Amino acid sequence: MTIALLDINDSNLQLWHGAAHLQSPGYALLAGDGYRFGNPARAAARLQPRDINTRFWWQLSTEPLQPALGPARHTGDLVHAQLQELHREGGQPSEVLLAVSGSMQRDQLSLLLGIVQQCPFDAVGLVNRSVALGSLHGAGGRLFHLEIQLHQAVISELASGDDRIALQRTLPLPGCGLLQLQENLVEIIAAAFIRQTRFDPRRKAATEQQLYDALPEALRALGRDGETNLEVAGYRARVGSDELLGAGQRLFEAATRATGGLQAADRIIADPLAGLLPGLRQRLTGIDILPPDSVRQALEQHLESLVQRDQALSFITALPGLAPQAATAPAPHPEPPPAAAATHLLQGYRAVPLVAAGTPLAQGWELYRDARGWQLRGSGEARVNDAPYRPGQALGGGDSIRLGDTAAFSLIDVAGQAGG
Repeated sequence: MTIALLDINDSNLQLWHGAAHLQSPGYALLAGDGYRFGNPARAAARLQPRDINTRFWWQLSTEPLQPALGPARHTGDLVHAQLQELHREGGQPSEVLLAVSGSMQRDQLSLLLGIVQQCPFDAVGLVNRSVALGSLHGAGGRLFHLEIQLHQAVISELASGDDRIALQRTLPLPGCGLLQLQENLVEIIAAAFIRQTRFDPRRKAATEQQLYDALPEALRALGRDGETNLEVAGYRARVGSDELLGAGQRLFEAATRATGGLQAADRIIADPLAGLLPGLRQRLTGIDILPPDSVRQALEQHLESLVQRDQALSFITALPGLAPQAATAPAPHPEPPPAAAATHLLQGYRAVPLVAAGTPLAQGWELYRDARGWQLRGSGEARVNDAPYRPGQALGGGDSIRLGDTAAFSLIDVAGQAGG
């Protein structure tokens, strides 16, 4: 019997069960006498705004739903319905392990567990998702987790010591959620359309929805290339990442205040969604964007200690560290020769300057630099010079990188430039 893993962050709920991996943002769309959730609901958000609710996880309660949305009495009914949909589409697991944000209040946790009791599965574990993610990182200075929810961002400070990671405090950052960030980005991009084409994609719901739908891929392209073209209704506008830096200003300032003065050994880990925001790595130094399946990795490795069958669930807020360096030290190897200097990443005919904090590649991978040199981080298959990449392996000029079957890159040294 396989235990399903459910990561509850309303910007992107994720369920893993066997070979199934579902992703479903916390959007509810009234459709007749029922509801549609996740990506189909999000695709109608600008087209049917009065039939959409995005607050039901954030405002989980039994208070009457305002404004009303079909047969649901309160936000708890919508949470129940989305959980049932995930269960049905995820292969109907009989047991589910829940990872939830520290921003969920005690009464909301109690209500969530009560809702689960009315679902066709049993909750067998409940853990703070920031602690689970933090357990993948070794001890050192202070450790923070940045989480982007739909209506707010959240900073969790984690204490590390005695090979354990524990939740110290959780600070919501109001007005810094995904919806607010998207609105800021769309406003800037729409201004570029008007300036370049005299076409305003926000004037009609259909073209505004197209712009929102195109935004994630555009941000990925900006992360790779620094500029990209967006096309809506036959109109095309060119946008550079520098133009979008102001969209995250409120988040950058709030996160800086929440973390205080960061020291050299302090780190911030962030969900992959945060990594799409232009300027994040430059404004929040020491930030590490997590691979897409980090929650699954952490929950699977802690599974035995997290499962609490046949007893009242306790909310787990401390876990042993899982950092690779905690494992038994391997036999020493001869010291490898130092890697050649590299200043740029070459893909096809385009060279992109390397950024020490992290240069996005593809498929969730990025290149970053530490004291050992340029290294890769991500999940899945990566090959360097046609050999499997070894964690900790330093890269340099002349090295080739291949991710999957199609993404290929080379590291080069442009004379007269300084790396990162």
